[in-house]
Amino acid sequence: MTDIATDRNGHHFWARVRSALDALRPVGREQEPPYGQAAIARQIGVKPRLGARIEEELAEAWTKAAQRKVPMSLLVIEIDRMEEYFTAYGRQASDECVRSLMHTIADALPREGDVCLHMGRGTFVVALPDQPVLLARTSAGLIAEAVRRLGLAHKESHAGVVTLSMGLAVCNPVGPYSRKLLEFAAEALKRAQRKGLGQLHLVDLCASQERKPAA
Repeated sequence: MTDIATDRNGHHFWARVRSALDALRPVGREQEPPYGQAAIARQIGVKPRLGARIEEELAEAWTKAAQRKVPMSLLVIEIDRMEEYFTAYGRQASDECVRSLMHTIADALPREGDVCLHMGRGTFVVALPDQPVLLARTSAGLIAEAVRRLGLAHKESHAGVVTLSMGLAVCNPVGPYSRKLLEFAAEALKRAQRKGLGQLHLVDLCASQERKPAA
């Protein structure tokens, strides 16, 4: 004989059933929480639009640069030894650290329309359309200096304070948006991290793009 669960108040039972079924329904995009890899850090007063997706923002910056026939620079920035920071200081302090850095990076950007995006626990993406190599490198230096002035303690880092590693890729956008620029910047970040703390590695794709094929 099969046992059937009962409830003295039948309507409570069916209410729980309806609630469980509702929980299984797919969540619409407008209800998705504004966090994670595809979103800008939320509710911290930075320049980019809240909840904007990284690919959309990069595609928009790419399109603007391509239409104006100007270079586009892309920075991928990562907090050095972020896992160790999280272990040493905990989640709340780590979240506060990320918020402070988002403020600092956004304030260091040269123009109101420049985009700073939060990707993962301690990674940021900065899109800089109409910034050639020298200007983009200067912007990276200003960000690094602003973070040094911030002086956030990091007892698990040899530097004693929070530092940022940066990968910078620069190209002349042509045609539809290509994710390869982000991939080049991410690879440049890895090379920067191999150099040590607070380093920058640059990949300039403009020169190869400008080379004309031999006749």
